[in-house]
Amino acid sequence: MKGRFYDGLSARPSTVEVAWIDDGLRFAAEGGQARFWPQVGLKVVREGDQARLSHPSDPDARLVLAEADWLALGGAAAVAVEKRGRVREFRLVAGLAAAGLSVTAFVFWGVPVFAGPLARATPIQMEKDMGRSFDAQMGAMFRRCEGEAGQGVLDELGTRLSMQSDTPFDVRVRAVQAPFVNAFALPGGSVLVTDDLIREAETPDELAAVVAHEVAHIEKRHVMQAVWRSLGVGLLLDAVVGGGTGAGQQAVLLAGQATDLRYGREAELEADERGQALLTAAGMSSQGMAPFFARMHGEGEDKRLATAAEFVSTHPDSARRAQRARAYEKAGAPALTSSEWAAVRASCGAGSKDAVTRLKDRLRRRGDKTPVDQGDQVRQD
Repeated sequence: MKGRFYDGLSARPSTVEVAWIDDGLRFAAEGGQARFWPQVGLKVVREGDQARLSHPSDPDARLVLAEADWLALGGAAAVAVEKRGRVREFRLVAGLAAAGLSVTAFVFWGVPVFAGPLARATPIQMEKDMGRSFDAQMGAMFRRCEGEAGQGVLDELGTRLSMQSDTPFDVRVRAVQAPFVNAFALPGGSVLVTDDLIREAETPDELAAVVAHEVAHIEKRHVMQAVWRSLGVGLLLDAVVGGGTGAGQQAVLLAGQATDLRYGREAELEADERGQALLTAAGMSSQGMAPFFARMHGEGEDKRLATAAEFVSTHPDSARRAQRARAYEKAGAPALTSSEWAAVRASCGAGSKDAVTRLKDRLRRRGDKTPVDQGDQVRQD
């Protein structure tokens, strides 16, 4: 019976005479040395009307027979070889499935369970170094607001709150231009507050409540917990698509864009309560948290932000959290004076411009790099 033999050294096949002898295949090209592939270890793959055979004793070689010739040649042995191959395939699939389940369990159960201890065990300097990298990414994405007087007030507010916390990091708060209502903490102590959030805060106490909430995240190392969870997702992607592709590393970088660092329900409640405690300890009113959460959720008459506030989408159960905040709130001094509040409001042009005008301003600034309107800046005479 004739077949085509590829020796793995050249692309040109040799025509060989094939026979089933002594529980194996024996074949040789005319005038060439005979080869013997024992039945044990023989592998066969059917493709169309052909059978492609290989053997570990000759790993780079292939023997191709017509499907009918292979079945006639091997008989019962051919059936046994293919059955053994299916068992191997089943074991391989089962092994891969078990490995996939193990990795998935590690990512979705193991990483969340150990994220807290890992975050607390992360060296302070390592988190600071990571924070500088995150800060650079955020700076490239979101332009810093140009009103320096307001920026100074906002940063001082963060300092006053961090002095009441137990954190080794220097908390730095800054306002940035971004087309959504949000605030987020980065590893190492930075807090970014978007201009749209400043614009939607109706009182200094509401803004202070948001900043206090983020300072609490920093103090409790919630930010590093989120980073460790993101690293787990990266590991899962690398396991799925192959580590050599770098997909997992890309996922970590994307997750590292801190607007997407998500905290668990318990972490959010802890940051709410601790944030209110920080406000009280600093002598400030903690009565701004509940109304801000309620309005972001769309309670009461003002439902404009129910679907627009990113702060809601990244912070679940805002209505329930608003109720909890009311139970813990305490009276105190206003977080900012009227002049300080005006400076913060003006820092990113958080005045009376409507949304369309603000969007046009952003597009113009990004397009032609022209200076910000003087009316959008705090004048420092």
